[in-house]
Amino acid sequence: MNYQNFDRNFNLTNKVAVITGGASGIGKAIAEMYIEKQAKVAILDIHENVENIAKDIHHKDVLGIKTDITNKQDIDKALHTVIEHFSVIDILVNSAGVALLDKAEDVSEADWNKTIELNLTASFNMAQQVGKHMIEHETSGCIINLASQAAIIALDQHVAYSASKAAIVSITKSLAYEWAPYNIRVNAISPTVILTELGKKAWAGEKGEKAKKEIPLQRFGYPEEVAAIAVFLASNAASLITGENIVADGGNTIK
Repeated sequence: MNYQNFDRNFNLTNKVAVITGGASGIGKAIAEMYIEKQAKVAILDIHENVENIAKDIHHKDVLGIKTDITNKQDIDKALHTVIEHFSVIDILVNSAGVALLDKAEDVSEADWNKTIELNLTASFNMAQQVGKHMIEHETSGCIINLASQAAIIALDQHVAYSASKAAIVSITKSLAYEWAPYNIRVNAISPTVILTELGKKAWAGEKGEKAKKEIPLQRFGYPEEVAAIAVFLASNAASLITGENIVADGGNTIK
């Protein structure tokens, strides 16, 4: 595969990106930064107001599609709409997920199943369908999976979440290996606590202050910091990077 130089401003000009969970949090930050970098974006989210959220980000180059990514028919329908609208898919970001935390001895079967279904199975189904499209259309594509520091280290009351995210890192490597001959790159991002609206509430007060003291950089992250990594990985500047898990945790997992 020949090396192609890259835009040193890390632009994603005319690249079409599908972002799950893009109506809020990290997914929305990625959508906004992709638009700044001249990409065209389709947000797939179960949020009832996803169409209006997409319009608020950018009126022309953002498509909002209400999608339950745990439903294969919904995925097929949404991706058909994206291809009908933009003709191609160059980038997939699997950002949608759930964190249902409980003590290992108390985790319910329902919470375990929901965590695995959304964080792992739905992300694989998205990657599989988009990967097929990229292979069939000979698109030099990029898939980015949102994992977590919980994939690497033990965190209290995170057993289901950790299992799902560790598996995300594993399938990232497998897909990268299998799809490299098609020039499809697959990578993961593993952040520490990110201060989305939910993150701010979950880690407010003494709990958050205690957790930050365990992090070498002594702070949590912000959605735009994860978005910046997603821009880099989607750009041609990262053309030699595949099968990697980029850890953005302030040094929390180096201890």
